[in-house]
Amino acid sequence: MRELSVAEQRYQAVLAVISGGETVTEVAARFGVRRQTVHDWLAKYEAGGLENLGDRSHRPRSCPHQMGSDVEVAIARMRHAHPSWGPRRIVYELGAQTMVGRGGPVPSESAVYRALVRLNLIDPSSRRRRDRKWKRWERGLPMELWQMDVVGGFRLCDGRRAKALTGVDDHSRFCVSAYLMLRESSRGVCEALALALRTYGVPGQILTDNGKVFTGRFNQPPVEVMFDRVCRENGIEHLLTQPRSPTTTGKVERFHRAIRTEFRTDREFRDLAQAQAELDVLSGHVGHEVDG
Repeated sequence: MRELSVAEQRYQAVLAVISGGETVTEVAARFGVRRQTVHDWLAKYEAGGLENLGDRSHRPRSCPHQMGSDVEVAIARMRHAHPSWGPRRIVYELGAQTMVGRGGPVPSESAVYRALVRLNLIDPSSRRRRDRKWKRWERGLPMELWQMDVVGGFRLCDGRRAKALTGVDDHSRFCVSAYLMLRESSRGVCEALALALRTYGVPGQILTDNGKVFTGRFNQPPVEVMFDRVCRENGIEHLLTQPRSPTTTGKVERFHRAIRTEFRTDREFRDLAQAQAELDVLSGHVGHEVDG
């Protein structure tokens, strides 16, 4: 194993404070130095980043392409607060930060990814490779197709569990529905669909799985359920996925992964209103993460 340089060892100490949650006293004891030494390393890192942590650096005092330490600290804090946020979402949030908006450049997605690797906040070996057996597809314009599904996992303090009708525009990845209900019923799902139609307009098509709240076409005999009827009355073509083909609705499934990461299974909400408010915050920017 390669031996760490002096600068890299000090960098590990700095990371333990700014992103690991350790106190200066704890880090000083672990690295066998005085507390003031750790404070000095933090100040050097704040002033010049990793390159400033060496004993005597002969590199240029500044680099126009180097990520500022304040931006790197912001990235670490965002990732700790929101483990589901990837480089794309973090870039979006940095662009909205006053700190960056004052004139500093917003880093690229690749720069944020490298920062997450440096900060040990992402495992590069776990980065998923695209399965080349699947051909990626999407509609050419917004509002041509919505992908919709139901996801659970919202625990309330009174022991009940809520579910949400989720919907993502196939082209823009914009979240058109994240509506919580206490019971997965045809009425609740259709109320959520009606809200989405009133808010965003009527898409040309909606794609769902073959769940009974969505369709009765495979019943014996076939019946028209409420969701089918709402689509028909609004001139929407209701498409169904093939059985056991989750990649067909991959964009809304990606949103579900973000929900499961953000709202861990041990998380409990005070009531449905609190859960809906937090889901609204998450879904507000889903388009910046649903594609990777």
